Amino acid sequence: MSSMRQFSLTGLFLQIVVLILVATGVQAGGAVNSARIWPAPDHTRLVLDLGNAVEHTIFALQNPDRLVIDIENTTLQANLETLDLSGSPIRRIRSAPRNGNDLRVVLDLKSEIKPRSFQLEPNQQYGHRLVLDLIDENGLRRSEPRQPVLSDNRDGKRDVIVVIDAGHGGEDPGAIGPSGTREKDVVLRLSRRIKELVDAQPGFKARLTRDGDYYVDLRSRTLLARKQNADLFISVHADAFRTSQPRGASVFALSQRGATSETARWLARNENRSDLIGGVGGVSLGDKNDVLAGVLLDLSMTASINASVGVGDYVLRNLGNVARLHKSGVEQAAFVVLKSPDIPSILVEAGFISNPQEEKNLQSSSYQDKLARAIWQGISAYFNDTPPPGTLLAWKKRNDGGVASYRIQRGDTLSDVARRYSTTVSRIKEINNLNSDQVVIGQTISVPTS
Repeated sequence: MSSMRQFSLTGLFLQIVVLILVATGVQAGGAVNSARIWPAPDHTRLVLDLGNAVEHTIFALQNPDRLVIDIENTTLQANLETLDLSGSPIRRIRSAPRNGNDLRVVLDLKSEIKPRSFQLEPNQQYGHRLVLDLIDENGLRRSEPRQPVLSDNRDGKRDVIVVIDAGHGGEDPGAIGPSGTREKDVVLRLSRRIKELVDAQPGFKARLTRDGDYYVDLRSRTLLARKQNADLFISVHADAFRTSQPRGASVFALSQRGATSETARWLARNENRSDLIGGVGGVSLGDKNDVLAGVLLDLSMTASINASVGVGDYVLRNLGNVARLHKSGVEQAAFVVLKSPDIPSILVEAGFISNPQEEKNLQSSSYQDKLARAIWQGISAYFNDTPPPGTLLAWKKRNDGGVASYRIQRGDTLSDVARRYSTTVSRIKEINNLNSDQVVIGQTISVPTS
């Protein structure tokens, strides 16, 4: 009987040991399974793929410059020597066990950097990750946006500046289609094509928030637009849903709820107050009391939202000529990238990458070109109709007797256009040398505006 009791106690003890090992397995069995590196103009991001969340510390050393990363209860399963370090401040990566169960990774650096680290939870593509940002402050200064290129600023003929933001990038792939297409890749190609079209038109100049596979945080994207004195910020994305049925392109502007929260944020931060309202001839809120600053900010935000909905409508109508629309009107939401109080900002969802047919379309260069042209035509039509003061477009409109460009939409007739611009069909035909009243969808005509 005692032997049976002893066997039972031994079995119970073994079960307890197993439970303890299972409970502590997360701590004892951690590993760095793989690594990636993402060079950007002002920083380099090193990502370590982990089996689970970890405790870690980082510190920098000088003479020579290096960064040390200590990770607790972790082993190295990846080969860090195979990483391509070109374009980064890293000369070499070394590693070794430390204190028995820990891992030390040393980055030998080409120059001094400012390190930042944080962990990311698993997502659709990756598991737990330890992220190390190596910020090159000299590179940050070199990558400061240049002043906008002006056609002839002395005579009030500056370019309309369009900042195009390719969503996601680097460690953030965005949505992933059924066949593995990554949103970050699709929207970068589309954004580059839009930029080509914008830059080819006199009176316009485009800038990209990213021109490679790296991540730019959301606030920095709008900050780049403000530093460029942008007349329009357009963020390009591809939508996704948990099922494959939804499809169609969409255009978003900022919602009033998003505007209200952003107003409070700007008023609360002193560095913002000294900078708003930006752009050429902007107004600073730094010397205003809270009540006046709030009124000015509300006025600026309201004007920005109205202009955003306006340009969004032009873009959406043109998208409707080449793509199915998810909604017939401009939608409004509290997207962070749309929250610039003094720059009209829209977000374009080029289609549902989660829909197999639209994923296939978005992979097509010819379809991307159609989308880019439609977006550009909407932008061009909007600014030709309502050119910002001091631009080449505004100068031309004054000196051309008030003539704007209009692109024929589905259902348009010359009499419709004439009523819209308070003119006559015969006047439009005269300006455009038209012999009949017939027009076709996509045709661009000149219309008198005064």
